Amino acid sequence: MIDATVTSEVENLTEEISRMQAYIDRYLPVAVGFCIRLLLALMVFFIGSKLIRLLRKVVRRSLERTGAELGVIQFLDSLLKIALYFILIMLLASGFGIDTASVIALVGSAGLAVGLAMQGYLENFAGGVLILLIKPFRVGDYIIQGDLEGTVSEIEMVYTSILTADNRKIVIPNGKLANNSLMNVTAEEKRRLDIEVGIAYQADLKKAREICEAIMKRDERILDTESQKVVVSELAESSVVLKVMCWVQPADYWNTRWDTIEAIKKGFDENGVEIPFNQLDVTIKQK
Repeated sequence: MIDATVTSEVENLTEEISRMQAYIDRYLPVAVGFCIRLLLALMVFFIGSKLIRLLRKVVRRSLERTGAELGVIQFLDSLLKIALYFILIMLLASGFGIDTASVIALVGSAGLAVGLAMQGYLENFAGGVLILLIKPFRVGDYIIQGDLEGTVSEIEMVYTSILTADNRKIVIPNGKLANNSLMNVTAEEKRRLDIEVGIAYQADLKKAREICEAIMKRDERILDTESQKVVVSELAESSVVLKVMCWVQPADYWNTRWDTIEAIKKGFDENGVEIPFNQLDVTIKQK
């Protein structure tokens, strides 16, 4: 009885070993082959990524030598990056036996569905193309769009990045920039500087005008080839408003404005020209 039980257990163990051996013989080559293909795919992806970065660098340098704008270079670089990585992924998929034609058709169908669901991104992409074609601004320009303003640092496929005066980065959708009014402050080589300052009615108007004119002549940043004027722009309720007008280069605008306002204040104080301020007269009546 014991011998029969042992014999049965041995037979069962032998069958289990046979089944395991058959399983290993059947699936081990497949697993080894998959691991080898996966390892090769990782190596190809690593090498392909290096080649893509190298190709992008070559294209950027070629565009720079041809004198292309920085915004155009950034936009084409983003587009080239997406296209090359898509080709690389399709090559890797074909290495695993995946039908790339079916994948491309699937991606196209999915892209259509996603495009309908994400019309904003398509609008921003079209806006980026319009920005590069029409060129309302370029990298390095100072633009104002609504309550946002700053220096354009990068123009990409979907977004444009600007840096504010205090070095904060703002990302604006290209569709918003292409479909709305904006102000390009640095598009021209010069910019007019307007400063308004009020003086008291009893102050010497001629002396105040001479002080402002002397300040403009002393400042080398103010363009002496352009007209410089000091005019009375308004007779306000409590002051005579003078308007100082001159021309500067866009890069010197703010520093010149701040320095000129300070110089006007000091000049008026030194020469007794009063700048009025709001006052309240209180009259006390006694019985």
